[in-house]
Amino acid sequence: MTTNILVTGATGTIGSQVVKALRGAPGVTVRAAVRSAEKAKALAGDGVVAVDFDYANEGAVAKSLEGVDAVFLVTPFVPNQAEIAARFVAAAKKAGVARIVKLSAIGVESEPGIQLGRWHRASEKAIEASGISYTFLRPNNFFENFIGYYPPGADGNIYLPLGDAKVSYVAGADIAAVAKVALTQTGHEGKAYDITGSEAFGVADAAKAIGEVTGRTITYVDVPEQAAQQGMAGAGMPDWMVDAMMELHAIDKAGYASAVTDVVQKLTGRAPTTFPAFAKENAARWKK
Repeated sequence: MTTNILVTGATGTIGSQVVKALRGAPGVTVRAAVRSAEKAKALAGDGVVAVDFDYANEGAVAKSLEGVDAVFLVTPFVPNQAEIAARFVAAAKKAGVARIVKLSAIGVESEPGIQLGRWHRASEKAIEASGISYTFLRPNNFFENFIGYYPPGADGNIYLPLGDAKVSYVAGADIAAVAKVALTQTGHEGKAYDITGSEAFGVADAAKAIGEVTGRTITYVDVPEQAAQQGMAGAGMPDWMVDAMMELHAIDKAGYASAVTDVVQKLTGRAPTTFPAFAKENAARWKK
């Protein structure tokens, strides 16, 4: 019996790694949801098929869900993401989807919480109310953020307003490994998993690890909150995004993101990836 799994956000930081984790799995066919299947032919093969997908296109969503058993759901980082998720969940229910594994965020159950958490929790509630079997993955910040969102610049500096706070960052590959288990095995229905790495560390520790694998001098510069806010606005980020990110940074700086869980070890049978190992594997991404 073949399990058909739709992976949304299939070219994103986590979705792409979920596709990789599921590729070639026995009895699994993966539909990689992308804006243009024609442009994503490289994704195809080993049980993976690219499908046209756009949350704003009801027809494309319905077609992508035909015959699907399970969904890995990634909602876009937009202010109406909860509404987008609710519409998608309704379409998934209509299509007969049996399971949704949603990429959420650690701490979303806190009340009143931060805006990012409220958006994710609203999406979770829509899934709970649908009657579809679900698993919520609630990871901490990603290792990959040091590549895509706040990498060292040409000057070798990483600028963040986090003080000396430690965060239990986690590798995207570890999140994907947990997602694979939740998508293909039973026993995870109705569960919410907080996913972290094996230890909490500061930005200065990340800078040191990146410097060691690249041969560069990498330095963490602790930026005052106002300067960070002005920098994001100056880079063209909309106000809602700046506000959401500053709230997230404030939570991290206050020490609320340092807890460590054993979810990766328990569900995958292996220890989480360490940041030094991740840095070594991705050294070329930081070399100038």
